[in-house]
Amino acid sequence: MSNKFKKVHSTPTRARYKFSLLEEEYIDSNILKTNLERISGVESVRVNSKANSIVFTFGDDSVCNKIEEKLLSLNLDDLLSSCEDTASVCVSCISDEKPSIKRTVIASSAIVAEQLVSTDLSKMAVTLGASYPVLIDGTKELFKDGLTSRVLESAAIGISIYRKDYLAANSTNAMLELGEYIEETTVHKSDDLLKELSKPNVEEAWVEREIDGKVTEVLIKSKDINIGDIVVVAIGNTIPVDGHIIEGSGSVNEVSMTGEAEPIMKARGDRVISGTIVEEGRLRIWAEYVGANTAMQRIRHYIENSLNEKSSVQLKATKLADKLVPVTLGLSGLAYAINRDFEATASVLQADYSCALKLATPVAFKSSISKAGKNGIMIKGAKSIEALNSADTFVFDKTGTLTEGQLEVISVNSFDKEWSEEDVLNLTASAEEHYFHPVAEAVVKAAKEKGFIHMHHEEVEFIVAHGVKTEVEGKSVIIGSRHFLEDDEKIDFSEHKDKIEKCLEDGKTLLYIGFDGKLLGTIGLADNIRENTKDSIQKLRKLGVKHIIMLTGDTKRKAELIAEELDIDEVRAELLPTDKANIIKDLMNEGKKVAFVGDGINDAPALISSHIGISMSRGADIAKATADVSLLKDDIAAVVEAKEIANNTMSLINKNFNATVGINSIILAGATFGFFSPIQTAVLHNGTTIGLLLNSIKGIKTN
Repeated sequence: MSNKFKKVHSTPTRARYKFSLLEEEYIDSNILKTNLERISGVESVRVNSKANSIVFTFGDDSVCNKIEEKLLSLNLDDLLSSCEDTASVCVSCISDEKPSIKRTVIASSAIVAEQLVSTDLSKMAVTLGASYPVLIDGTKELFKDGLTSRVLESAAIGISIYRKDYLAANSTNAMLELGEYIEETTVHKSDDLLKELSKPNVEEAWVEREIDGKVTEVLIKSKDINIGDIVVVAIGNTIPVDGHIIEGSGSVNEVSMTGEAEPIMKARGDRVISGTIVEEGRLRIWAEYVGANTAMQRIRHYIENSLNEKSSVQLKATKLADKLVPVTLGLSGLAYAINRDFEATASVLQADYSCALKLATPVAFKSSISKAGKNGIMIKGAKSIEALNSADTFVFDKTGTLTEGQLEVISVNSFDKEWSEEDVLNLTASAEEHYFHPVAEAVVKAAKEKGFIHMHHEEVEFIVAHGVKTEVEGKSVIIGSRHFLEDDEKIDFSEHKDKIEKCLEDGKTLLYIGFDGKLLGTIGLADNIRENTKDSIQKLRKLGVKHIIMLTGDTKRKAELIAEELDIDEVRAELLPTDKANIIKDLMNEGKKVAFVGDGINDAPALISSHIGISMSRGADIAKATADVSLLKDDIAAVVEAKEIANNTMSLINKNFNATVGINSIILAGATFGFFSPIQTAVLHNGTTIGLLLNSIKGIKTN
């Protein structure tokens, strides 16, 4: 389907268009801008997402034809392909070019080479040969952006060359190149990690194709699936598209999308979502949304902004650095007025606040992101670190977050004296062992741990969303929910009502077993609390978290028992999936800095709404994509570790900030009054910058 656009204003060198693709919820204006800038003849592009408009500037209005052809054909797939072939997390901002130490080596060699030649002309040639990249970059930046730190750096080197102080010029150049190499190396390593962590889950899929008049299943790249294709997914495979089942039935594990433990039976006409896994059966799926248009990929596309955006602290440092450039320039003039010597002027220009302020902060963020990733914590951008540091309220979804997300048998009750608890468990396991949903697996596992003795039974009938039916020695066996046994099969529960209520009060999930028309017993299951959950909550409080809340769809009584055990401040129970995001927004309106920890597709709105969203490792791919922090290890302690990393990073940045301002103020004052020579100033200033860079790289410690 083609895009709609309208030219709303134009001149011979400028045109503004309204563009329908900007209405897409997950469109990334940075990627769109980069893509449009590639149009031959276009000089610049400005995208206004809120106004759904794009402004182009060009030298010749004939370029408008090319622009309109591009706008007509452009779609989300094109934008993703401009990032990576995988339609995964867009990393267009990440360069594949490895940092080169070449310029650092050349600049360092010039210090030695300049000492080995005898004539001033030779010394100048060596120095100019090594420093011309900085001089050219500084000159270009002066005309393009005005006074910047790069301009001051090139001016300092230029004045030193003019004064024939080649040692100062080469020393300054070498230290600048070394600092830049350290920064580029750190950023490159971090970006490599981010690209590795962002690889897609499904690379290939089986699709029906007509070959020589015969329909055949062929294995193709997932990115090559088209709308309307019939995708075949069998046991153990991940569904690569959003679509509808046209043939087959099976059990689909949606824990990766919903965070819930129990697989769902799917049949003809049911909708399936990319990222879910077929545990049982074989499905033929009509592909409705493919590639960039699947829910999972569209949200992944949205992540691009998180990787690129600067935090407010980083922006503050950059703005402050730019504002201080004229101050440094003014001090250089004052130095000349005081000392009547260009040496003092050159000394001042060797030192400014910009280098350390602009370099140390982003390097600290990138270094933290990289080290966190190696520890199984994927933090998606500097803003995420800043938001996590300031979070004072943590909201946890219960299932799969505070709990393990796996059911276990914790009690067996027999209501018939002739049947022991082991007999009831063995009977249930015998019928359930043919199925692979979490309840069945938990029952069979418990039976095997107690010496499972299989009971012979007739063919088992599986009733979707209810349970199973079979016969043993000609008598009916019915296993499943209370509604299934009591309402559908008319089994009387009244005699055992008190015992059942007691189990429910204890927070158990009950599986009911009927035999020969009577209620034979119950099996109590529970999703156990993670063993380190309480300890993790206590550690969060020590890290500055003031309020901890649990959200759950469980009954209020069951939720309160868990909250009491974990020392949680507040619990909201019996919630619908849509309630979570509203609760988050209410908390934020109260002025709280909210972090939300969840793992399902129904958690995505809450993850987006909160100041900082954290997804658990076994949770939904969409939840991971929507979250600001994705945990790659199934451990709630990683939430604590992420908070600790964020706190330490911001503490380090603040220390670096204060050190930069303090040390450089002393250096500038000394240079202004003639206490430091240009080379001394260069060593002090650039040495400080490199020291702060190294501190940023190694300053964040992870366990």
